[in-house]
Amino acid sequence: QVQLVESGGGLVQAGGSLRLSCAASGRSFSWYAMGWFRQAPGKEREFVGTITWSGSSTYYADSVKGRFTISRDNAKNTVYLQMNSLKPEDTAVYYCAAVRDTGGIYYTDYDYWGQGTQVTVSS
Repeated sequence: QVQLVESGGGLVQAGGSLRLSCAASGRSFSWYAMGWFRQAPGKEREFVGTITWSGSSTYYADSVKGRFTISRDNAKNTVYLQMNSLKPEDTAVYYCAAVRDTGGIYYTDYDYWGQGTQVTVSS
């Protein structure tokens, strides 16, 4: 079992930056691949990016590539989402998710979810 808690959301102007954190509790955080997803009102949950259990590899959606960076600190049981050059279309609730071993780009690939944190980007 893994419990996930996101933090760091808020209101930011277009072009600004935010860093989201996802703190995990439970056993063996380093066994889990982590993903970030987002969901805007009236839209389906959308893949943002994923990081392997070791942190050695990441993969991003085209919509955020070059602007967002995922990293993790297994000693702190935390994964991060650094968001730069934010756009109004990045406004959404952001969720972190976990799955043993290998992640994916579909929300069904993940077993554990946080409660989400709101990110609002004003124009």
